[in-house]
Amino acid sequence: MRRAFIASALSIGLAASVVVASPASADGPINKVQFGMHVPNISIGVDPGVSYGAIRLWDSGVAWGQVQQGKNKFWWNGLDASIANANEQGAEVLYVLGSTPKWAATNKKQGTYPNKGAASVPKMADWKKWVKAVVQRHGNSINAYQIWNEANLSNFWAGTPKQMANLTKAASKIIRKYDPGAKVVSASSTVRLESAYKRFFPAYLKELKKANWPVDVISVHTYPDGKGNPGDRARYLDQVNSQLRKSKVPSSKLLWDTEVNYGIKGPGKIKGQRIVGDTAAAWTAQTYLENMVQRVDRAYWYFWDKPNSLLGIALQDGTPGAVGYQTAYMWMNNSYFSCIEGNVNVCQMGDSIQPDVVAWSNGGGGTYTVPANATVKCDAMNRCSTVKPGDSIAIGNMPLWFGSAQQNDQNQATLVPTPAPVPVPVPSPVITP
Repeated sequence: MRRAFIASALSIGLAASVVVASPASADGPINKVQFGMHVPNISIGVDPGVSYGAIRLWDSGVAWGQVQQGKNKFWWNGLDASIANANEQGAEVLYVLGSTPKWAATNKKQGTYPNKGAASVPKMADWKKWVKAVVQRHGNSINAYQIWNEANLSNFWAGTPKQMANLTKAASKIIRKYDPGAKVVSASSTVRLESAYKRFFPAYLKELKKANWPVDVISVHTYPDGKGNPGDRARYLDQVNSQLRKSKVPSSKLLWDTEVNYGIKGPGKIKGQRIVGDTAAAWTAQTYLENMVQRVDRAYWYFWDKPNSLLGIALQDGTPGAVGYQTAYMWMNNSYFSCIEGNVNVCQMGDSIQPDVVAWSNGGGGTYTVPANATVKCDAMNRCSTVKPGDSIAIGNMPLWFGSAQQNDQNQATLVPTPAPVPVPVPSPVITP
């Protein structure tokens, strides 16, 4: 493990910098599970070409209605295969329990994805039976259960915050009984559509508080609007953290961003954008670096697949976005850290003897003074060059790492992910009549 931050070491690096900042306390170490991924084709064994430690099963063909195809008919094959492949890749599994199957929909006009009626409120008996079936079958292989996807949006959830809290409480009770080591993750809420966020998120937290907090994790989705950038995401996280404090969410509850990308069109008539090249690498790296500043314990990138018209940044082997992601992982994994947030964000992950610092700006920019003993700087595309202690370096949205040649050699040795399969047995595929 790298040594924890020493405050005086960071202050040296900032002494001549144009920065207005407020310090955060040291934390860590960062674990690979904080790097989450969506892999739509995980059921057929697609293995991302980057290091990741957690996978979210959503948009993977294994939603409730796709597994429980009738009141007493379960098709487990897809879910079994998805979990087995994720486990073999050494990834923790987060499974999304909702949305409502067509056969269980109380109103088939509410919601269309992944089936008609998906946003309707299910009968509690059907919900409990489903949750129990999943937990009893896969309790040894699922690490976390998320109650619902984007429940603040009417196309995913047509019920009230209280009704969602009731589903959360019921599911939590079953999970605690049959898989007590697993985490219970709240229904996710997007932030970018302000009216929907304000209508649902505070009220849902209020109801969870009344239920004595039956979750371990609070979940949000921080997609900026179609023209937004990581600075906008940072402001969304400020907003979320402010609401968590206002709602008096216990400090023991984690904060996960269970879907994130950029350039996705909307809300309303806002057009999307395609983000490529150095910008894609910078923004992907910023996303995970910003998690240290904002106390986001995990983020799941959406998603690992070929480029398409929906996503602004595509992650696939060799794309700049994937390079930025892997470079951030290389810098952060196994590190203790302490960050200063300002015009230039600075996260210290080493000490005055072995410097290991990342600096970037979410907007405005500034300068950073190379600390003592640092002789190398690298950007999110992993392009490295020499520097001298005391040099004043301009900082923009491209994150820059500063350290010693020895530390850089160690980083480069870990840049290419090395698989460490951890197979976990799952039940054989069976169709229950």
